[in-house]
Amino acid sequence: MRIDDGPGTSGSNVRSNSRQLPAPAQAMLDVMNRLEGNVALVTGGSRGIGAAVALRLAEDGADVVLTYQNSAERAAEVVERIQAAGRRAHALQADSAVPEALTAAVDEAATVFGRLDILVNNAGVFLVGPLETLGPAEIDRTLAVNVRAPFAASQAAARHMDRGGRIISIGSNVADRAPFPGLALYSMSKTALVGMTKGLARELGPRGITANLVHPGPTDTDTNPADGPNAGMIAGFTAVGRYAEAAEIAATIAHLASPESAYVTGASIHVDGGFTA
Repeated sequence: MRIDDGPGTSGSNVRSNSRQLPAPAQAMLDVMNRLEGNVALVTGGSRGIGAAVALRLAEDGADVVLTYQNSAERAAEVVERIQAAGRRAHALQADSAVPEALTAAVDEAATVFGRLDILVNNAGVFLVGPLETLGPAEIDRTLAVNVRAPFAASQAAARHMDRGGRIISIGSNVADRAPFPGLALYSMSKTALVGMTKGLARELGPRGITANLVHPGPTDTDTNPADGPNAGMIAGFTAVGRYAEAAEIAATIAHLASPESAYVTGASIHVDGGFTA
């Protein structure tokens, strides 16, 4: 299922008049357009952190393809907002647990806009509970979506990327600190991304492609709202005493996607309000 892109506009019209701008305005324009000409794929980009990332990359000048599993309406809303920002957007239905579907989505993302420069492995599942309640189905689903899918997407994306390519995966603060019981399966799956990211950095570095991992802390989303029943306790684990806004996570990802981050690779960056301090 596709949600097609609109005609979009490029940033060239804005830039053609940039010589008349005062220096501060020019500097802001340069930041807003630092990803111009780039195409990004964000898995699980219809809501939460994924939607915030898709929107921020568009604000910085990229055309964006996003995948979704069930939320076609929400994916369409994100596409419309990206188009309103003057960028091209496209949404693809794909279950990240199915390698063939995910690989096909990556290949189509590279085809629809003619290239692929940025991959954000965001799609994930959060299955928690006591050890005795987590059966083979829960284990297989978690590893399929949280571990195999980022690897498969990165493998597929690397075939399309040239020098300057960026692979950014979304981990979790609980990869380093599991503060309460029930997190063993989820923490294991996110910790696996540390090794994957280091391996990708070594393998793809000679090609000028970077790979990095962002570990968000508690973030205000539909699935983990800042006013939820356990939010006070969870926020108390951070040094700043609050949840993050999804846009705060997206800001770090946008930097890692930019040309300025060319010397950052193989890194695990915590954006967790001091949760792991």
